[in-house]
Amino acid sequence: MNDYAATFELIDADKDGLISPEELVRLMEILGQPITVERAAEAVKQLDLDGDGLINVQELGNFLDW
Repeated sequence: MNDYAATFELIDADKDGLISPEELVRLMEILGQPITVERAAEAVKQLDLDGDGLINVQELGNFLDW
């Protein structure tokens, strides 16, 4: 398990191994920093290296290591 797997699992609400814009919206609401689905989709697009519209654990790790 890599360093970011535990964090990733907390964000991945449906446990499909991917973070969707909707899951990012949920996280930000919990953190008290609500964002729109559109803003979340923009954020996901910036981190999404494989172009599938979702964030996987490697993509999150790449971002957090940056």
